[in-house]
Amino acid sequence: MSYKSIYKLQNPSNESNIIGANDKIIALIEEVIGCEILLKQAEVKIDENDIQYQDLIINLFTFLETLIENDVNFGPRDIINIVQSIKDDKHERLLDLYLNKELIIINYSGKAIYPKSLNQQAYIKSLQRNEINIAVGPAGTGKTYLAVLYAVSQLRANNIKKIVLVRPVVEAGERLGFLPGDFKEKIDPYLIPLYDALDESLGSEHVSRLMEKGIIEVAPLAYMRGRTLDNAIIILDEAQNATTTQMKMFLTRLGFNSQMIITGDVTQIDLPSKSSSGLVEALKLLKDIKGIGITYFQKQDVMRHPLVYKIIKRYEAKENGN
Repeated sequence: MSYKSIYKLQNPSNESNIIGANDKIIALIEEVIGCEILLKQAEVKIDENDIQYQDLIINLFTFLETLIENDVNFGPRDIINIVQSIKDDKHERLLDLYLNKELIIINYSGKAIYPKSLNQQAYIKSLQRNEINIAVGPAGTGKTYLAVLYAVSQLRANNIKKIVLVRPVVEAGERLGFLPGDFKEKIDPYLIPLYDALDESLGSEHVSRLMEKGIIEVAPLAYMRGRTLDNAIIILDEAQNATTTQMKMFLTRLGFNSQMIITGDVTQIDLPSKSSSGLVEALKLLKDIKGIGITYFQKQDVMRHPLVYKIIKRYEAKENGN
């Protein structure tokens, strides 16, 4: 092989951060980009046969060095996001997101939570502008997590008086009826992601007290019929499993000084007929209506382990016949 030098690190001390512990960062960079990269003595080299990746690699290393110089930490999850942003020519916007963080909330343990991708940033801005928001995308992109954090921030600011957590239960027939306990105890296992976000932002004891007071309420989707909710944020999670009739019923529950946040993944529909998903229909019917925001998350927005990104990518390829 014949290697060509394409980039010199601005600061040689940045090399160890870019390589990462046990070479994990540089190995992931090679995998995501698709070529071998030699980084030694602050010099970046690639095979001359991989010259088509030169600009991408230069932009990536420039981006990473800027983060390091500004004391911004990054990990494997960030590499995937940054590389994709460069490919989409959105890396300057993403760099601004990293350097000028927009606070969402300070959680129970005192940690500041910020958007971590451009789509997360767009989602938060949409939540701030619109009365109804729909967020669609793969698991792990932060749809539900950010919805709960936003709702808690509005409750803390006294902008609303109630948070209602709603979820369709596909097994809403006889099997749910045979489960022990009251309705809350029956639906609780389906709401664990929502509870996790609540506990992180408020603390489990405070969440329990708010639930006892009815300030935070849990309800199966079927039990929303006939209600109108004022001064509240209502979050419908796993909305891909709501039927078209249920979705229409839910959307018409919106009251004054209230917001609805609908989250789901249209690739994970558990209904007998995928064409009957109320979320799929709503995305078609409600687009371009003022006051309704729709955010589409992509696989590069996945904030879980990098393997989750790779798994989603492989399944997408299978579904597309590749």
